[in-house]
Amino acid sequence: MIDRVESEEKGRKLRRRLHQRVASMSRPAKRAIMIAADLVALPLALWSAYALRFSDFWPEPYITAAWWLFPVLPVVGVFVFARLGLYRAVVRYMGTQAMLAVLKGVTFLSLSLLATAYLLRLQQFPRSIPINFGLVAMIYVGGSRFLVRAYYQWLNKHYAQKQAVIIYGAGEAGVQLANALASGREYYVHAFLDDDRALVGSSVVGVRVHHASEGPALVARHKVERVLLAMPEASRAARKRAIDLFDGVPVQVLTVPSMPEIVSGEATVDQLREVEIEDLLGREPVPPRRELLDLSIRDKVVLVTGAGGSIGAELCRQIIRIAPRKLLLLDIAEYALYAIDQELSAIVRDEGLDTRVVPLLGSACDRARVESILRRFDVQTVYHAAAYKHVPLVEHNVFEGVRNNVLGTQVVAESAARLGVERCILVSTDKAVRPTSVMGATKRLAELILQDLATRRTETIFSMVRFGNVLGSSGSVVPLFRRQIEAGGPVTVTHPDITRFFMTIPEAALLVIQAGSMAKGGEVFVLDMGSPVKIVDLARRMIELSGLEVRGEQNPDGDIEILFTGLRPGEKLYEELLIGRDVEGTDHPKIMRANEELLDPETLGRVLEELRAAEATQSVDAARRILREAVRGFEPSGEPVDWLADRPSHAPVH
Repeated sequence: MIDRVESEEKGRKLRRRLHQRVASMSRPAKRAIMIAADLVALPLALWSAYALRFSDFWPEPYITAAWWLFPVLPVVGVFVFARLGLYRAVVRYMGTQAMLAVLKGVTFLSLSLLATAYLLRLQQFPRSIPINFGLVAMIYVGGSRFLVRAYYQWLNKHYAQKQAVIIYGAGEAGVQLANALASGREYYVHAFLDDDRALVGSSVVGVRVHHASEGPALVARHKVERVLLAMPEASRAARKRAIDLFDGVPVQVLTVPSMPEIVSGEATVDQLREVEIEDLLGREPVPPRRELLDLSIRDKVVLVTGAGGSIGAELCRQIIRIAPRKLLLLDIAEYALYAIDQELSAIVRDEGLDTRVVPLLGSACDRARVESILRRFDVQTVYHAAAYKHVPLVEHNVFEGVRNNVLGTQVVAESAARLGVERCILVSTDKAVRPTSVMGATKRLAELILQDLATRRTETIFSMVRFGNVLGSSGSVVPLFRRQIEAGGPVTVTHPDITRFFMTIPEAALLVIQAGSMAKGGEVFVLDMGSPVKIVDLARRMIELSGLEVRGEQNPDGDIEILFTGLRPGEKLYEELLIGRDVEGTDHPKIMRANEELLDPETLGRVLEELRAAEATQSVDAARRILREAVRGFEPSGEPVDWLADRPSHAPVH
């Protein structure tokens, strides 16, 4: 028994050394081996043709009559194969092109034998010899190469320390991915998964196809660390079903680029990437309505405040492709403004657009600056995205939140009304609904300012668009979780029951533009955010999709712990999108219209004056009291923080 184990181990070591030696061999050396093999294979094929014709191992009279063909034929054959580029082909990547070269070369040699026998009037040279030679030479020359390729791939699979992967999707993309991986040195395809039962049990590029439901068992049984989704044309719902199949399984799930990226040449099928969080949500974006996009933007002068922020920048990316005459970018952050200006300028240049992009440094709170911009450029549409949105920061910097979110909105809206801007759209938030934070209260007060202006019959059409969290924004929990997972954890979640709505930034930006175009004056539009997501479930799935296990009481040997840090000041367990129940649909399936209550002009004016007075005295208590009286449902969840006192550090807000 011991001798057998030692013998097997020696065999493995020998094959591993053989693989390493073959892999390290130079191209000229490999080419010389191929030429030497053909110099042996071609005369052997000619002898086999005689032996098959006469059913004799050595038909001496016939061979002797044309003995000189045996040394001449391989020399001519090697020359022909070289001219056809056969020796430039890499054996382990050999495909139809190389086999076509073999077929052409063997056909030429067979016809040459036939022509030689006819022209030289060779005796005892049957006409079947060239045909037999061609068939046998195809096997010897072409088949030998495929055998070498198969053996190399077998060595590569078992002795090159490749990692086993499973490909989900046995279609064209899956086949291309498998072929690409076969030529690399990192992975080999252990199995295919597919939902099509007609494919189950079949073999695709030499790999067995299993039904998708067998995936978790295959991963566990063979300790597969990666599953590759080759589903570039699948809907997000289908991708979510595929990902959910591995819920609770510690396997890294990677995906190939989308079909538009592959077709456009932006990416190739073997450029694997992490699963996008959008696939976990399974939301199918509704195609935008072109007439709504054009109404507020095409051939108009458009201003975006807060253009360097997450939402503002995405608005700009979407707007620039709808062909405004000018796109004005206003932001107080110099680098953020520079970055988005460079990006948009590149889009204009690369896509040959006729839009002028104008970066403008300044604050939305600066009335003189805002009015100067509106007047000088004759602005027609304003998207007011400038705001402080980080709940804990605004909670600890109340007056900055009031100044930027409330007074800045007042400046922009009143300036737009005074100077005859056609449309002014406020980008709002779900945190404005029954707020528990200063940030939410200030955003609701900003909505009330626009609602009040909309009642005054100005030329400007005012509207607000309210939505929840967007994936990938500066305050999103998703980038935070990714950084924490890469650092080895822990992943911080504020509360086991906390939930949030999520939407992608491009989808949110396009819906904001369409909602603004639907406005008649004073509407609060609410975007359909789908179902709320439990943050702890999102954290757990992100850990598992990274191929890691969650560490906890039931799994103390896991990789990454989920740490609950407690709710921060102003943070809610559940977010809402509507204050009351008075909501109605619109022509767009993802946009609703909420009928919210207003403040009378006298009360609103008094509230704004009192907030300015509180800021002058730096009385945080007074500011919170004023907000509580003005904003229905505002119930602060904590007391103002004393920055001079010691305080525990908190993880960013969700």
